[in-house]
Amino acid sequence: MYIDTSKTTINGKTYYRYLFRESYREDGKVKNRTLGKISKCSATEVAAIKLALKYKDNLSALLHVEDVELHEGLRVGVVYAIKTLAERLGISKALGNSRQGKLALWQIMARLIGQGSLLGAVRMAASYGACDVLELESFTEDDLYANLGWLTQNQERIETELFKHNSAGAGPELLLYDVTSSYLEGMENVLAAFGYNRDGKKGKKQIVIGLMCTADGDPVAVRVFAGNTGDKSTVAEQIRTIANNFGIKEITMVGDKGMIKSPQAKELTEAGFHYITSLSKPEIKTLLKAEVLQMDFFDTDLYEVENTTDGVRYVLRKNPVRETEMAKNRQERVKKIQRFVEEKNSYLAGSVKRDNDVALRFLQKKINQYKLNDVLELTNEDWVFKVTVNEEMLNETALLDGCYVIKTDVKKEIFSTKEVHDRYKDLAKVEHAFRTFKQSHLEIRPVHVRTEASTRGHVFAVMLAYKIERQLSELWKKCECTVPEGIDELGAIRSTIITLKEASCQKIPQSKGLAGELLAAAGITLPSIIEARNVDVGSAEKVLKLYFIFD
Repeated sequence: MYIDTSKTTINGKTYYRYLFRESYREDGKVKNRTLGKISKCSATEVAAIKLALKYKDNLSALLHVEDVELHEGLRVGVVYAIKTLAERLGISKALGNSRQGKLALWQIMARLIGQGSLLGAVRMAASYGACDVLELESFTEDDLYANLGWLTQNQERIETELFKHNSAGAGPELLLYDVTSSYLEGMENVLAAFGYNRDGKKGKKQIVIGLMCTADGDPVAVRVFAGNTGDKSTVAEQIRTIANNFGIKEITMVGDKGMIKSPQAKELTEAGFHYITSLSKPEIKTLLKAEVLQMDFFDTDLYEVENTTDGVRYVLRKNPVRETEMAKNRQERVKKIQRFVEEKNSYLAGSVKRDNDVALRFLQKKINQYKLNDVLELTNEDWVFKVTVNEEMLNETALLDGCYVIKTDVKKEIFSTKEVHDRYKDLAKVEHAFRTFKQSHLEIRPVHVRTEASTRGHVFAVMLAYKIERQLSELWKKCECTVPEGIDELGAIRSTIITLKEASCQKIPQSKGLAGELLAAAGITLPSIIEARNVDVGSAEKVLKLYFIFD
């Protein structure tokens, strides 16, 4: 068998004809017959076929052919795997097949593979074969910064498409909502402001992030607010998102006691929605005083009180484990204050430059800091401080230890008492998302970008990365492997670049061991060969230097 080649030039344009033929003998004469036409194949494909036919009886000799070169390839395994999951989840389709959509997909992948700056994402793309797998042309960190703006501009459209993809048009019955903050490096971010800091970073400005998830914890929308925005102020924005973008009506929003107060509950009701939230300790005490609730109601595992006037339901429960923890914690704080008093008395007794007023301010500040000003009484006689526990106030403070009240306007026909309680506890899934955002490998913080568009785009990219992370976590549950460990394992899968004259391709080896197990668990099959595009990805500084060299 061989390839028969001929060419014809018509009007200055050359056409090639390739026939797949074989020779045979008939009546002592050598004859030829055509097995098929391969004229639609490219020149490189024809060259590869010719080479294979030449060494068909000794394929191992291909390894020593001068025209064939083998090189260590790129880390394409993990990129292809994440790309496959992004397609399943509808992320790729929602982003689109444009250059901006592909750049956004790489930003999402970069959060999962190796966190860092956008410059780091560019350098990573060069070694991880992002351009080969995603069919991207060369880009720099400037392109990625601009792409964050594109993500922000298209965020609502992308969220809506993903919502419809995952809900199959039905719409979930319940949405979870919570708020967190993330500190910033520097002071120049447009949304930066000092506020209630959940990160424990003193002196750092922050942004506020509101995340909405479905009942199973899958994120559907994220919004970024100025760092001094109160939790309650973010609810109206999420209501608008649901009503206008998602086009759903029968929804119950779940939020904690700091999120859904009476004004927010009214907004939800006016929008045709329902709510599940909890009451603060002062609110519980007010209802106890009004005899709407009674302390003995907490003695039952779950107890419900319904206000027949407005249809509001209160679900009461006492967590005995939490009750013990709170009592122990309060006792430890009291002992801590007592030690402060002893240390301060010892200092004042042996110091010539003692200052009673300074010591008083110090101890009072500690009592306030430990939230014991209603429980402890501080006195001073003859330069000796004494702290006394007010047992009556202590008992009153401990009265509601472990007790909580859930408030909802959802009818009993929709959610039973237990279902109301369980749906409120589902807020832990949003808290898990925030922990993954901030403390795990997605590394949303610290935020290095400055503009409003870049900040919103950065947070949105992290949310989309979390959707993939959740999927991987579920798929790899039985592999005894965390998501970061699994990503590192797949990141070790490199291709072999095979070059024949000027043409090249990437051969992906078959995965065994843990990598093979991870791929099998995710239902992913890597292709045996992908195109080697040989795209040179580099930083903007590198591109500028090359421009001056070759200009």
